[in-house]
Amino acid sequence: MKGFFITLEGGEGAGKSTLARHLHSVLTGRGHQVLLTREPGGTPTAERIRDILVQRSEENLSAQTETLLLYAARDVHVRNVIKPALAAGFVVICDRFADSTLCYQGYAQGLDLNWIQNLHTQILGDFSPDLTFLLDLPVNEGLARSLKQKQNTNDAREGKEDRFESKDISFHEKLRQGFLTLAQQNQHRFVILNAQDKSEDVAHKALAELKARGIFNAV
Repeated sequence: MKGFFITLEGGEGAGKSTLARHLHSVLTGRGHQVLLTREPGGTPTAERIRDILVQRSEENLSAQTETLLLYAARDVHVRNVIKPALAAGFVVICDRFADSTLCYQGYAQGLDLNWIQNLHTQILGDFSPDLTFLLDLPVNEGLARSLKQKQNTNDAREGKEDRFESKDISFHEKLRQGFLTLAQQNQHRFVILNAQDKSEDVAHKALAELKARGIFNAV
């Protein structure tokens, strides 16, 4: 049985992790085999690369270096975790994937989009998600949420992951517009969710979308 690959995208503080956990809980409760993972990360090697990318450092990384690191982590993640799970019939829910690279390193930092897409093709071929939920909200609200989450977290590692939140507002505005552009260009795959709604309402709309598409008996 072929699995199904769902990705969650959006800017900082959009609620992707919360939605991922909710979908995992509901779909598992309905008898689906579900794998919850994230990017960058998902394997021990990829998690070490994550630390380099998301934690502040005195060493400046170019957008090109970030992209190369992201695709090194993604290659390990896809080969060792995502594809085997899909082959076994799992629903794979991934917090961020290749669309984030296009937006963070491409739209927001100006790295050539064709270069990123060509790199993706060289490493992963035509592999892409079956469905992507984009959680959209105003930049200032998302950054405020993210800062509050990091201040209140008991996870010391997560509290240090603020390298991208520390960038200026223009970066985050370009990031948001990049995601909306990708959603417009890929309407067959993207579903935009209003992340200003309550998390329970966002999850209900996501599950209703899965049911409407005939993918799962999700709700």
